[in-house]
Amino acid sequence: MSTNWKTLLSRSFLGVVGLLLMVPDQAAATQVHVPSEGLYVHQIAHLFFAAAMAILLYWLRERQLVRQRGWRLIQLAAFFFILWNLDAFVVHILDDRSDLFTLIDQGTWHESIQFDPSIELLALLYYLGKMDHLWCAPGMILLYLGLRSLLLDAERRKASSLSTREFPALRDNL
Repeated sequence: MSTNWKTLLSRSFLGVVGLLLMVPDQAAATQVHVPSEGLYVHQIAHLFFAAAMAILLYWLRERQLVRQRGWRLIQLAAFFFILWNLDAFVVHILDDRSDLFTLIDQGTWHESIQFDPSIELLALLYYLGKMDHLWCAPGMILLYLGLRSLLLDAERRKASSLSTREFPALRDNL
């Protein structure tokens, strides 16, 4: 495919996406699970993702890949993803406990949660747990930075290997 076609397709795609973003019908920012099978599958997925990140952490350390900056950042990202999944798992369990709190004005902009005063510590933990983006967002940023670092390292190695092939005298002096 020629460069002109690629440019035209990418601009067309960006234009369509831009138009769709300007005329939203409804912004649904919450994910509702169909009782009860949907929640079970979702919870299992959280545990599976956390386990996968734990295995990644193990292999990064076992193979000593964390010596490189990019892999260290990916290791930190995996740690944040584990925390995020465990946090989300616990909060989903608390969400399913209707005896712990009462939802007021559910489904409106003024929705609030009213807790029993005797479980104030649990209410605080629930409130903090609902802010799971504080674990997930840093994980995504660290993953991006780690991948970018690995890419830059690979490009540097490729450039240095090309220069030593082109100039054999330079290679002999290294």
